Amino acid sequence: MHSSLPDWGTVLGLSLGIGFAALLVVYPALVLRRYIRIMINVLDDQASNPDNGNDSSRLEGETVSFRAADGHRLEGAILSDRSLGEEPAGMVVFAHELGSDRTSCLRYCRGLLEAGYDVFTFDFRNHGASPSEVGYRPRQWPSDRERADMLGAIAFVGSYLELEGRPGDIGVFGVSRGGGAAILASVGIDAVKAIVTDGAFSSDTALEYLMRRFATTFARIRVVAENHPPLFWRFLRWLLFREFTRRFKLRFPSVRKAMVRIGPKPILLIHGEKDSYVPVAQSQALYDLARGPRHLWIVPGAKHNQSVLLQSAEYGRRIAHFFDQYLAVAPRPAHVSPARKRRDVPVLATLSAPFVPHMVPERDAAAASF
Repeated sequence: MHSSLPDWGTVLGLSLGIGFAALLVVYPALVLRRYIRIMINVLDDQASNPDNGNDSSRLEGETVSFRAADGHRLEGAILSDRSLGEEPAGMVVFAHELGSDRTSCLRYCRGLLEAGYDVFTFDFRNHGASPSEVGYRPRQWPSDRERADMLGAIAFVGSYLELEGRPGDIGVFGVSRGGGAAILASVGIDAVKAIVTDGAFSSDTALEYLMRRFATTFARIRVVAENHPPLFWRFLRWLLFREFTRRFKLRFPSVRKAMVRIGPKPILLIHGEKDSYVPVAQSQALYDLARGPRHLWIVPGAKHNQSVLLQSAEYGRRIAHFFDQYLAVAPRPAHVSPARKRRDVPVLATLSAPFVPHMVPERDAAAASF
């Protein structure tokens, strides 16, 4: 007779196998859920960029209203000096950092204005004089909203240059989140000939850096958190951005991927060596992906977006020289005339710090002249 009793060894083995398989599925799911909850709370409450000082100078220029690529109304200003009868060297669109406004261009763009460039500066939505979008709260990550705002600014400037009978070549210059927006908006836009960023980053890789930092801080089993494989972090990053999109009703395009897609456009990346908000590795990673002429200036001792305060004269010289090489559409005089300097002083006098000569490391042999 055959026994009807179960083979308890087989049952036990199957139970243990099922339990182990369930553990392999359930435990990672619980870990991912906990990490996502932590990161959502951290990123939703994260402070904006550090205060680098407000610009007290009055912004002088032709104020305009225009539309972002998604139709949202924005406010901007065209800064130029036609009183000298000189042809402008070119047009640069400036994108400010989170929590700032269009007046911050006076700090970052002084060298460009003195070099004869026109600058178009504008307020991102929910900043400055630009109307707010209902239900939208700006975050430090460049989203589809900032890309739409930047695309609208570039389109407006293109129309403006056409009406003025001027060449349509444009430079873009963005700071921190504005730098990411400048790169994102430059994809497929032939009019954009050269790009400058200060403190730029890609949301995906910056987010992974923060995940590793905060997950190991709050993890219950620290040794496990410190030894997750790279695939785990990439998968967590993907899940987190999906949750961002669902909760915030925003998309956060990858600046890293956009760097590859912009093609051989020249780019100058500036980053503070002591930046504790955005690691230098972020600009280094973007530099490594650049396919055209590339320059990386790491400013010794500078914190986030403070390179211009620490080395104001050199900062302006390098940016103007970069655009001279890759954008300038009209000959420039070898030196800015004293008359021009005197005329600019009332507007820009409070924006510069004393320049202390300092040896600056270069990351590209082609950048030696910058």
